[in-house]
Amino acid sequence: AGRQQRQRYVTKMGKCQVNLGNIQEKKRFLSDIFTTIVDLKYRWFLFVFMLCYIATWLLFGGIYFADAWLRGDVQHVGDPEWKPCIENVDSFLSALLFSVESQRTIGYGARMVTANCPEGVILLMAQSIIGSMIDALMVGCMFVKISRPKKRAQTLIFSKNCVISHRDEKLCLMFRIGDLRDSHMVDAKIRAKLIKSRQTKEGEFIPLEQSELNLGYDTGEDRLFLVEPQIVCHVINQHSPFWELSAEALRREQFEIIVILEGIVEATGECALVVAASRPAAAPGATAALPPAGMTCQARTSYTEDEILWGYRFEPCMSLEKGAFRVDYSRFELTFEVQTPAASAREMQELRELERAERSTLSLYWD
Repeated sequence: AGRQQRQRYVTKMGKCQVNLGNIQEKKRFLSDIFTTIVDLKYRWFLFVFMLCYIATWLLFGGIYFADAWLRGDVQHVGDPEWKPCIENVDSFLSALLFSVESQRTIGYGARMVTANCPEGVILLMAQSIIGSMIDALMVGCMFVKISRPKKRAQTLIFSKNCVISHRDEKLCLMFRIGDLRDSHMVDAKIRAKLIKSRQTKEGEFIPLEQSELNLGYDTGEDRLFLVEPQIVCHVINQHSPFWELSAEALRREQFEIIVILEGIVEATGECALVVAASRPAAAPGATAALPPAGMTCQARTSYTEDEILWGYRFEPCMSLEKGAFRVDYSRFELTFEVQTPAASAREMQELRELERAERSTLSLYWD
């Protein structure tokens, strides 16, 4: 029960449980104001959106009313011989209406700047420029925020548990992923990180150290054609951090596996994958395909040690129906038990090598 309550690094829904505190240089957020606004929650984003326009209207409305008051336009309302700077501005409310009409280019015709004062023309030009800048920033932020592919990631699902069993005579850690939409992910790539604290030989304690789990990076198996649910496999070999992990040791360990799926949305091309990594050089004559530019679509989940089932496999969830393949997502999470030794992958390999050596010795003896 204690393991269920311990803090996760990433939740099952993919949210990182890391809070940043005591940030001294807050001005760095203002230098990147566009990203800061886009990252705001919707209620604060809409508040900033409305505040920018309302503050600009009130500011220039006050300036227009102050100019009309100082020039005497307010005192000479209705005087046919008086030449006002802004016609029909006799109060702050009318000046505010003129500010809104000017910035939003409504132009009802009752209020307008005349050629009787240069400051009115300058103020109108300044408000037009500032209004255009606010439009560009706010509309751009709004478009980016509503087009961010975070909601798309909610239709990418992961199995609740990992399983460990043999595949092709190799001990493997496996989990299943699926795409619920008909518009599938293009150029989908999967990777996994092991989060585990450890102490070095020098006595240094490293909290939450990250190490890579190979999901077929060197063979290209990490690139998925995600049309139907896929079982992603990590082979537990000499390079795996689970090389010496047995079923008994699994119950005593504390670690977390972070799984990250990235790709491009097929229907809109709205997100693209950008990964800086060193892949093996392409074969002579081969052409390298570059991913289209766009926003990264990423789905995440995590597995703790108590969510790993030793000696299980996933049940098939595909069948042939009326000339097409049918995916039954009600079987997506189902597993069944298989005979799997409780020893670690290292112990199993040493046992196989010992058996081969004994057979070889016996064969030489009979010869």
